[in-house]
Amino acid sequence: MTKSVTLLFPGQGAQYVGMGKSLEGHSAFDLFEKANKALDFNLSQIMFEGPDEELKLTKYTQPAILSHSVALFQKLNELLERKNIKIDRVLGHSVGEYAALVSCGAIPFEDAVKAVHLRGKYMQEAVPSGKGKMFAVMKIPQEVIEKACKEVSQPNSEVMPANFNEPSQIVISGEASACDRAVAWFEKNWEEPYRAVELNVSAPFHSSLMKPAAEKLNSSFSDFNFQTTTLPYIANIDAKEYPAGTNPDTVKENLFKQVDGSVLWTQSIQALADDTICIECGPGRVLMGLVRKINRNIKVISLDKDGAFEELEELL
Repeated sequence: MTKSVTLLFPGQGAQYVGMGKSLEGHSAFDLFEKANKALDFNLSQIMFEGPDEELKLTKYTQPAILSHSVALFQKLNELLERKNIKIDRVLGHSVGEYAALVSCGAIPFEDAVKAVHLRGKYMQEAVPSGKGKMFAVMKIPQEVIEKACKEVSQPNSEVMPANFNEPSQIVISGEASACDRAVAWFEKNWEEPYRAVELNVSAPFHSSLMKPAAEKLNSSFSDFNFQTTTLPYIANIDAKEYPAGTNPDTVKENLFKQVDGSVLWTQSIQALADDTICIECGPGRVLMGLVRKINRNIKVISLDKDGAFEELEELL
């Protein structure tokens, strides 16, 4: 048996029309109806039938990813309990952190689905369309990207590293002209081959422009029933592993800082031991790809594919 089990929960961008349908017939499928009730609109219809444009709206994407991730986690948990295997830690990428927190008992599912719906709504509202941009920058070292962001940022026109996805891919985010200045800076100052690709996103996530969204979300946290964690979890904001028994105020503080702070995914995965098995709970296989680029020695299984549970059972 592998020495430890780490659960990974994906973030925005992993969604697709039809997500969650494969769980039909399993008790975890009931979760989608719970999400519809909690939100007071038909989220599962948007998940199963689309249209894609609607599913891509942040206020729907975030609860959709959370619901699918927690449903897969429920199915997985049955298997782990049957085999008497304990989960050593959980972590999620950006909005995926909320699913991770549901899995470690920090917030009930219905509260989490409402929280991420608000998070998506507040993020969308924080910045007028066209005012912000995000670029994925490939094959430029972290310190060079950080230097570029610092040098080109001006008051009210800032750009910053938003997602440290894997060592050769860092996403920058911020005010549109600041992002353009950073890309121009790379062109002028970096001579090795690299790529900077503008992302098709509705807002500049994880940048200082998200401060109003962070403040609004923070004040709505008092409506939700946060609890002490029952499993260790790694937070995006500092890549630190918080032990089981972490108090709700710490969890809320980490989630608040995460909205306009960077997602330290590379650093979080680098903190894991080679012999852990990572199980990706949620739509798609984005995290599987990122983990393999960060540490080839870690075994990763994505649950969102045919035969995944059978494959996992063999492995365990």
